[in-house]
Amino acid sequence: MAKADQGKMTRLLADAPWLRASALVAVLETLAREGGDARVVGGSVRNALIGAPITDIDIATPLLPATVMERAARAGLSVHPTGIEHGTVTIVSDGHPFEVTTLRRDVETDGRRAVVAFSSDWREDAARRDFTVNALYANAAGEVFDYFGGLEDLIARRVRFIGDAHARIREDYLRILRFFRFNAQIGQGSPDAQGLAACVTLKDGLARLSSERIGVEMMKLLAAPRAGEVVAVMAECSILTRVLGRDTYPERLSRLIAIEQACGLPADPIARLAVLALESSEGASHLATHLRLSNAEADALGAAARRHPAYEPQTPEAEARRWLYTAGRDNFLRAALNSWASSAASVADEARKERALLAQRWVIPAMPVRGADVLALGVKAGPGVGQILRAFEDWWIEAGFPADTAQHQSVLQGLAAKSLLNR
Repeated sequence: MAKADQGKMTRLLADAPWLRASALVAVLETLAREGGDARVVGGSVRNALIGAPITDIDIATPLLPATVMERAARAGLSVHPTGIEHGTVTIVSDGHPFEVTTLRRDVETDGRRAVVAFSSDWREDAARRDFTVNALYANAAGEVFDYFGGLEDLIARRVRFIGDAHARIREDYLRILRFFRFNAQIGQGSPDAQGLAACVTLKDGLARLSSERIGVEMMKLLAAPRAGEVVAVMAECSILTRVLGRDTYPERLSRLIAIEQACGLPADPIARLAVLALESSEGASHLATHLRLSNAEADALGAAARRHPAYEPQTPEAEARRWLYTAGRDNFLRAALNSWASSAASVADEARKERALLAQRWVIPAMPVRGADVLALGVKAGPGVGQILRAFEDWWIEAGFPADTAQHQSVLQGLAAKSLLNR
């Protein structure tokens, strides 16, 4: 049985539709049977209270993992021991996964990971979390339990460490980046002074973190609404250079964000990273490795930082279309925005906007001929077919992507005839 609550309890989410969803209700009811208890905790509660999107739903319970698994199985729910050494199992209800973690307290921490002991005390579990706004719990009735002033901080959009900020950071140095990330996502005004001072004092601890963890946090931060303001603070504190391992250009990031808003575009963390940390595509591979980005992200980052005349509005649109066909829609848009943000052009520059949005207003045409069309002209299967297709595509691009099928056939026949003569 969990110890009596000492936190402030408020019925704030009684009418929340997501909390009444049958899949979640089934899990909460299963764990609450026979004197048990379970509450939704963390990001889903925080986001629900401020009207932000809810993605993952995490659940906390005083029940031990073995009991959680036994009850779930008895209720006909699929259950998996996904992190059982830390007290976490995943229950799948109606196709929706829910991570269920036993209440815990930290026994030992080394700045990267913790040794935990199970607990039956909700406040003790809340005390080991990072920020007050992430230590909010909600039961099935929509009652919100707050042990450290998280509701007041959430109303003020203030990101504040629980207890001593230095102690919380020493438990896991990733909390430095999480402090900035949550300020960028939900914060308002200047970051909490005590929290910021602790981050600056303990910034050397970032070197103890894995590149993967840093990369994930930075990409989330860069996608956040206040990324420009927060990254500027990180740069002033010499934390940004330490994280990215290179010179950075926060003023360009602020310009890019303003340009995105002026163009009605969503936040693009790849484009933002490129404009923040790269002068050209040459350093993209090193930065992608430093942050352990995926191969697809690394390629996109390099393309976003690539310089090309097509991104400049003085280049004729016909030439820009040819490059857009080669580069691809997303790559063209990111690089055109990068070029704009790195220039002295106004955020309201219509010529720049028109060029950047070429990637949206012009539909890239599909190659009008295929290998079967070449074979139908008597060319034998083999490398020659690919050579003819490449030659046709070169002509088609240079000609401005003509749509005349008769012209296509004529050019293709000429290339095929030339190929047959050269055999």
